[in-house]
Amino acid sequence: MALRTIRTLGDEILTKKAKEVKTMTPHLREMIGDMFETMYETDGVGLAAPQIGVLKRIVVIDCGEPYVLINPVILEKDGVQTGSEGCLSVPGKLGVVTRAKHCKVRALNENMEEYIIDGEDLLARCLQHEIDHLDGIVFTEKVEGELMDVPADLEDEEA
Repeated sequence: MALRTIRTLGDEILTKKAKEVKTMTPHLREMIGDMFETMYETDGVGLAAPQIGVLKRIVVIDCGEPYVLINPVILEKDGVQTGSEGCLSVPGKLGVVTRAKHCKVRALNENMEEYIIDGEDLLARCLQHEIDHLDGIVFTEKVEGELMDVPADLEDEEA
């Protein structure tokens, strides 16, 4: 496995819609491993393939349990939560974003087997945030008010 370079705000690839994955290949399987390694190394909880420069509908998430989501589709959303959100593609910044409190998603795992993930709170926020990346949407488009600098004490923890 290898660390991948995370694309940052201003990179055109972050505004493009990712393409559906038709078949699992050894290359994609390796990329998924690299995505997890990159996410963990940068203290993230989610990473979408466009963030590493690959326009494929693949997301990895770990909010306590690791998930691979290939071609994810949001089936339902309900409730409301408003809170601070950050993004590995917008380093050092946070913004207040309102999202659904509950989110149900259908996806394929790394073996191309369909499953349903039912997320609440942080997992629901992460699912919506990462699926937005697959549609060329960065959280900064949804921020209420101004972006804020990550407090120094939080940055120190991540270093």
